[in-house]
Amino acid sequence: MTSVTKALSVLLIDDNPARAEIVESGLRDAGYVLLERLEGTYDLLARVSALKPDVIVVSIDSPSRDAIEDLRRTTEKQPRPIALFADRSDPATIAAAMEAGVSAYVVKGLAQDRVQSVVDVAIAHFNRFHVMREELDRARLSLVERKTVDRAKGLLMEQKGISEEAAYRLLRKLAMDQNKRIGEVAQDVLTYAKAFKI
Repeated sequence: MTSVTKALSVLLIDDNPARAEIVESGLRDAGYVLLERLEGTYDLLARVSALKPDVIVVSIDSPSRDAIEDLRRTTEKQPRPIALFADRSDPATIAAAMEAGVSAYVVKGLAQDRVQSVVDVAIAHFNRFHVMREELDRARLSLVERKTVDRAKGLLMEQKGISEEAAYRLLRKLAMDQNKRIGEVAQDVLTYAKAFKI
């Protein structure tokens, strides 16, 4: 049985019809589905919300501050890979665009046969960034949970006159009995103690 891979959908932003045709040809050659071509980034968030493209491709003379801000707003609310082709640029603009969520930024490199590889790079960078972000979020949660468990252990040690190890065992038993994570039980203990001013 063969698996069918869904063709990636693309929202193209380009105000130059001749340049847009080069990008559109490259997208077609790569097997992507072009959902729509916008002439600018105005109302980009609404269009992305409505169309739900897999990838955004921008080809532009040079991104303005407004365009970069529109991209930033969009990636904050509707994150997805963004490949940007610019005819000209400078280091500050490139840095601002990357900070705004652009996954691949190419200057003076627009060619029909390069579109797929640049989009592939944008997707790979986007995916790697999101894996790292999820790992960081998990690490932060783990750190918060450890602090919560430590505070709950301290409270139990003080209130029950038990050792740190005994307090931890008690939290662990409560967690198993309630089928919860130990961090959740620790938070419950702290919430209970605060509510009853223990």
